[in-house]
Amino acid sequence: MDEHESNTGPDKPNTFEVTRRTVIETGTTALLLTTLPRAAFAASPVEGNEPPPAPVNVELRINGRLHSLPLDPRTTLLDALREHLALTGSKKGCDHGQCGACTVLIEGRRINSCLTLAVMHDGQSVTTIEGLAEGEKLHPLQTAFVEHDGFQCGYCTSGQICSAIGMLAESQSGMPSYVTEDLTKSAAALTDAEIRERMSGNICRCAAYPNIVAAIKQGAGMPT
Repeated sequence: MDEHESNTGPDKPNTFEVTRRTVIETGTTALLLTTLPRAAFAASPVEGNEPPPAPVNVELRINGRLHSLPLDPRTTLLDALREHLALTGSKKGCDHGQCGACTVLIEGRRINSCLTLAVMHDGQSVTTIEGLAEGEKLHPLQTAFVEHDGFQCGYCTSGQICSAIGMLAESQSGMPSYVTEDLTKSAAALTDAEIRERMSGNICRCAAYPNIVAAIKQGAGMPT
């Protein structure tokens, strides 16, 4: 057999020939795996070794009451509400702005509180689900959700209601949606399609969407 022919076959086991090339390749690979990661980590700060940023004082007017909070500047508005003020009506669902369970109103406009930092709203007014009722008198949308059974497990309900309030204000101010047919009108007609599109950022895992649409129409003073 020629010395350059392979010495493997059906009757011969696979063999590994040690050559100068394989020694160099193996040594180089080992060097890269052991040396480069250490150098990369040494060049950057080690996670956890840096002290946390100093707290900053944030003033928020929440449901009409002024709160002054010393907060880590990285604190989200949702965590400020839930962990620092015990306002747990705003729910932490996905914590990525995808479910809408944390929706609150900032200066009357709806926002996902898990996606914004509390320090960004210093001096602003925040309305949560706890601030909608006037004593024992529910907000009209809260009443409508009860009457139309617009919730089942209830986890998304606070975000749904706050979002609906913001959505109705947007519609009345003339803001169009993706399904608005006539952009020349001052306000789009709130059809079922309009409501569903405008509320699409709020997910109900119980699928109570028909009831939610009916509740919003009642809350807007429309026939259901």
